[in-house]
Amino acid sequence: MNSSLALNKQVGRFAPSPTGVLHFGSLVTAVASYCMAKQTGGQWLVRIDDLDQPRVVAGAADAILQQLDSMGLHWDGEILYQSRRTERYREVVQQLQAYRLTYPCCCSRKQVIASAPHFGDEGPIYPRTCLGKVLTAPEVAQRLITTHDELVFHDLVQGEMRQDIAAEVGDFILQRRDGVFAYQLAVVVDDHDSGVTQIVRGRDLLASTARQIYLSRLLAYAVPVYAHLPLALTHAGEKISKRHHQIDMRGMDTGRLVYQALVFLGQNPPAEMFGEQAQVLLRWGCENFSIAAVPAQDGCVELADGCS
Repeated sequence: MNSSLALNKQVGRFAPSPTGVLHFGSLVTAVASYCMAKQTGGQWLVRIDDLDQPRVVAGAADAILQQLDSMGLHWDGEILYQSRRTERYREVVQQLQAYRLTYPCCCSRKQVIASAPHFGDEGPIYPRTCLGKVLTAPEVAQRLITTHDELVFHDLVQGEMRQDIAAEVGDFILQRRDGVFAYQLAVVVDDHDSGVTQIVRGRDLLASTARQIYLSRLLAYAVPVYAHLPLALTHAGEKISKRHHQIDMRGMDTGRLVYQALVFLGQNPPAEMFGEQAQVLLRWGCENFSIAAVPAQDGCVELADGCS
């Protein structure tokens, strides 16, 4: 157990997108976030990140919740659905507008790509084409003004991270031209409103963290502790995903999957526990989980029965 976290009860969360049922990589995140929250006597929340409605698969949210429940991953409180929180997101954007921290933008992605001075890790850096302009277009995006101050944070798995957001990402979008609120805004507001203190998720979301911390500070929100887990890969080096490696509930050995998730996370449950029920393994995980044992680098995994 990490002594610095055990001093206080943590509020963790698991926030799957309902674009399909769980895959092994998302199960790894669910198991780690559950064990880390529960070993402090804290809460484990579940949120459905269904903000991008065109990508939502009908019935996927209910299927995910059924999968979690069948593995003994029982959540605290009510399920939060992002699709039901648009008024809250609008309120926060208006707050930032009142602080003069945003500006409207009418540039298309094609225009941004054509005019970008350079590209960062996640695409073109917006050259602030619309900053200071008076726009009359009916549909505009809202961008957040960023600064060149280097943002430094410590990740419990990946160590010290640094990012100059203005140089490496640019002024990022909070609300798209079609009115849809951006992931970066929604997760910050949701985690704050839910009292989340500990965010455990895949390493593929590490690049978003500086932006989320920056936005949290602008809104005077408490910044959670972050832990970005290694990604589970096939032996071909492909990231395990919902598209190719869903967990089939029919005849699934939930205990074997939870055991395999703990092994992938470097926790080394006793060999004699292989074959135990999922709830028994989770109890062991809550009592013995060590964040120091979690590897920082991605790793290959042999998919258990029930994965395809």
